[in-house]
Amino acid sequence: MNLTPLVILLACFLIGLPIGFSLIISVIAYFALDPYLSLTIIIQRMVSSSESVSLMAIPFFVMAGAIMNYSGISSRLMALADALVGHMTGGLGQVNVLLSTMMGGVSGSGAADAAMECKLLVPEMEKRGYDPGFSAAVTAASACITPIIPPSIALVVFAFLCGLPTGKLLCAGYMPGLLLCLSQMFVVHRISRKRGFKPSREKMASRQEIGRLLKEGLWALFLPFGLILGLRIGIFSATEGGALMCAYSLIVGALVYRELKPRHIPIIIRDAVRSTASVMIILCAANVFSYYLSWERIPAQLSELVMAVAGNKYLFLLMVNVLFLILGMFLDGTASMIILAPLFTPIAIQLGVDPIQFGLIIALNIAIGAITPPFGLYIYIVSSTLKMRTERVIKALFPFVAAALIVLLLVTYIPGITLLIPNLVY
Repeated sequence: MNLTPLVILLACFLIGLPIGFSLIISVIAYFALDPYLSLTIIIQRMVSSSESVSLMAIPFFVMAGAIMNYSGISSRLMALADALVGHMTGGLGQVNVLLSTMMGGVSGSGAADAAMECKLLVPEMEKRGYDPGFSAAVTAASACITPIIPPSIALVVFAFLCGLPTGKLLCAGYMPGLLLCLSQMFVVHRISRKRGFKPSREKMASRQEIGRLLKEGLWALFLPFGLILGLRIGIFSATEGGALMCAYSLIVGALVYRELKPRHIPIIIRDAVRSTASVMIILCAANVFSYYLSWERIPAQLSELVMAVAGNKYLFLLMVNVLFLILGMFLDGTASMIILAPLFTPIAIQLGVDPIQFGLIIALNIAIGAITPPFGLYIYIVSSTLKMRTERVIKALFPFVAAALIVLLLVTYIPGITLLIPNLVY
């Protein structure tokens, strides 16, 4: 078994090369020196992986999220969140968490959500006496909810990698996302009561005010449910649903809320192209790397090893969680999923784990990895946007990470949490 590409890949990671380029560089020598292979396979595999129709859902979802950021939806959802939970202890912290949950059904991008709330909510929180470290930590932690609730780009990628129905995976994200929301609201309540952080309003909004704000935000809240309904009934595929989301977002932003202007279009396209390109480069490179793994029969040997060490699914799931949490401290979560999900999913199925549940377990691990030191993505997005030392954010994040780990354990060992809605819908 030739492990040279794995050694080269590890070296590339250590010197800080981008994930996509690291995957390509690691296999060049392998394909060039093997007499039965050719360097042209690298190009062929990269091109073939980009021709998947289901992968077209990713740029459409990303584009829809980018449009939403400029369409006035964020401010309306924030007003609705404030009306619902602003009267609670730590009002703006609760609004922060609930807004991320609502934005999960709109953008599907935790990074975009973290950056948006840094500009939208954190200044107001600091103005009202909230500790800056706490404000930054709430923003980073709540962004973990966004990539779990549909439309989730991570779940679309997992469905593509493992050949699973996208609609079922997206449906499965609702309950874990809701649990994350409730657990983080509990943490906010406990910390706010201890530190004396006041509500943002004296009492809960009236029914009339909530009704008015709900009516304004209904255009955005309809998106995730409309997407799931269309997928379930068979009106459109995930890719077609993504395209419809883009068109819907444009209509709402330009004609309903009238905040989307022509000058925003170049910025939206630039943001969408950058986000899509980074994911697609990693996907294409990972397809080449997986060819090397298959050629060397590494997945089969890994499966035999894991089956020998982990005699049951409970120990196996614990091993997977520990591995992904450790990798999440150092690597981009999407890259870890692209490399490892195709290896571990067949083993999970063999041990009796539902692949839909397994997809949510990996997605949750990736989300938690984004707020785990030393290299959690959301930590750096929040600290750089707010010009705050990362140590301050990390220190304030520990209670939120602990709450997220409890949710991960519940999702891991209670399948009904993940499978309830998919079983009801499908």
